[in-house]
Amino acid sequence: MPHTLPAQPGMALADVDTPALLLDLDAFEHNLQRLNESLAGRKLMLRPHAKSHKCPQIALRQIALGAVGVCCQKVSEAEAMVEGGVPDVLVANEVVGAAKLRRLAALAKQAKVTVCADDAGNVRDIDAAAREFGVTIDVLVEVNVGANRCGVEPGEPALGIAQAIAACKNLRYAGLQAYQGGAQHLRKVDERRAAIAAAVDGVQRTLALIAKAGLPRGKVTGAGTGTYLFEAASQVYDELQVGSYIFMDADYAKNDWTESGIPRFEHSLFVWTTVMSRTRPDVAIVDAGLKASSVDSGMPRVADFPQAEFLKASDEHGVIRLNGASGFALGDKIRLIPGHCDPTVNLYDHYVCVRGARVEALWPITARGAVW
Repeated sequence: MPHTLPAQPGMALADVDTPALLLDLDAFEHNLQRLNESLAGRKLMLRPHAKSHKCPQIALRQIALGAVGVCCQKVSEAEAMVEGGVPDVLVANEVVGAAKLRRLAALAKQAKVTVCADDAGNVRDIDAAAREFGVTIDVLVEVNVGANRCGVEPGEPALGIAQAIAACKNLRYAGLQAYQGGAQHLRKVDERRAAIAAAVDGVQRTLALIAKAGLPRGKVTGAGTGTYLFEAASQVYDELQVGSYIFMDADYAKNDWTESGIPRFEHSLFVWTTVMSRTRPDVAIVDAGLKASSVDSGMPRVADFPQAEFLKASDEHGVIRLNGASGFALGDKIRLIPGHCDPTVNLYDHYVCVRGARVEALWPITARGAVW
């Protein structure tokens, strides 16, 4: 089946066929700068999460502005980043299984590679793969700081994994992975602040035990778009893993940012969709449904018509109640703000990068579908 590109540089936005994934370059570049400005004067490293964008072109732009590298969630995602020219990747996740570990070790011959672990047996397996490929791999202990997903408990359990890493000849104990993912979408600022304070407490207790055991401190890495200035202010975190700030989806927009210090980033990612049916007076049907926008965090928002409401999605259709909004004639094209940017990006092969009303570039989403 021939594969048609969604757009060409230089064409008018109005001529871009739908559904398409739009990246507003002005808003995107503004977000990159705002993050850097918010961290000015702080001795912190920035390692943005590439699972949000899955695009080496974006990763390289982040690195050009000072990021030390990127985070990935899967080995295949890390491979796509390294093949795209990214020199330093952290797989901020556990990697289990001989095939994946051999790929991870092979990748460490091409770039600096770090991985997380929360199990002593897995540590030994990582060491064996590193030995087979003649490489040394940095390993972080993943500490459960409240997300209750992966990670050992703070304190003695985390120390035990750190000691297991330090005992391996082909591994280097590199510090702690301490990401509180559950805090990112807590709506109230005080709730997010309290969640990070609890995470910091667990990290501090763990660092004290690590120092007492004679191990190097290593780095503490974590944080996300909803909380990163709280981690930055803790004087415990060394590296920040923000990701969604470049796009700002509809769910993040529901957070209260008042008095958090965290800037209000702009929406830069949109699903471009066409009105395909108007058989009812206050309802428009568009051609962007479940296969065009992830709804795990709620329905998309209609970007330029605040009173219009995206009610529901089926495979190929979206239902919008207009609530008196004008326009929406058959064939009209509109922008939707995805509810959750990461899985929405994974539905597309390209970003259609626009500046104003014209296409400036197409950036391939190289790590689309990289889930193994």
